[in-house]
Amino acid sequence: MEKKVIAIVCGGDSSEHDVSMRSAAGIESFLDKERYIIYKVEIHARHWEAILADGSRVPVDRNDFSFETPEGHVQPDFCYVTIHGAPGENGILQGYLELIGMPYSTCNVLVEAMTYDKFVLNNYMRSFGVSVADSILIRQGQEDSVADEDILSRIGLPCFVKPASGGSSFGTTKVKTEAELRPAIETALREGEDVMVEAFMAGTEVTCGCYKTRQRSMVFPVTEVVPAGEFFDYDAKYNGQVQEITPARISEHLSQRIQTLTSTLYDILGCHGIIRIDYIITEGEKIKLLEINTTPGMTATSFIPQQVRAAGLDIKDVLTEIIEDTLADRA
Repeated sequence: MEKKVIAIVCGGDSSEHDVSMRSAAGIESFLDKERYIIYKVEIHARHWEAILADGSRVPVDRNDFSFETPEGHVQPDFCYVTIHGAPGENGILQGYLELIGMPYSTCNVLVEAMTYDKFVLNNYMRSFGVSVADSILIRQGQEDSVADEDILSRIGLPCFVKPASGGSSFGTTKVKTEAELRPAIETALREGEDVMVEAFMAGTEVTCGCYKTRQRSMVFPVTEVVPAGEFFDYDAKYNGQVQEITPARISEHLSQRIQTLTSTLYDILGCHGIIRIDYIITEGEKIKLLEINTTPGMTATSFIPQQVRAAGLDIKDVLTEIIEDTLADRA
């Protein structure tokens, strides 16, 4: 069998560039080397470079995503996208890949764009009866037209101020007093054009991964997230300042409800590939949506590999199944 060429697309233009590179290294270690020829392709602004086995780099032709190596011309058969943030998590890269006819691992353009904008996602999900926190959107350039007292009279304290688009690793602040609100908005605006002020939800944070192919619908065990600090920030995610407990210390009935909701949201949005959905379990075992990650972290210690192991599966087989299902669908 002729080996297919897999390009792991990583990097990106957000503050999570280095995290993406770590995820790419994780995916490279997971993929089946007997089945695939693997290259990492780092994207940063206009610099698109394939990283060769010896560490050297060659430019990628954006006309067809091909590149030249000492062994000859390389045209990838599939792109595994692991960019956290723009342009790989907001639909821009997916639009490009659609235009050139390149199969890829993530959701489509619309789903990526919608899940990237947390304010849009929350309001869309609310229309399906999904429980989410109340929030206000503040657009760049309009931050002075909204009074602090008007924001807090609706949202209350404490609250979270975060960039509306992207992840929650950078630019997110837990605001406890009115005096902290305006600096938090300024911090969030340094990470994105729009800011979301979101009501605080007290409870237990959990996360649940899922993927579906034509042969399988797989929802992983639920992980409980116990950050050492105020919330699941960069230090918690990437510097070990968190307990990640899989399976979560919750009842089997509640776990099943979370898994069922995860599967339902996957279908409502029409997702593709592996996603991970974060929730807060509030008083009375109410499940509240926090955010949906369409390019979840994929280092050896990330949530998805943990959940794959807890499910008794091999991450290599899971990634192979997703790649081959996508290729068959595009054939």
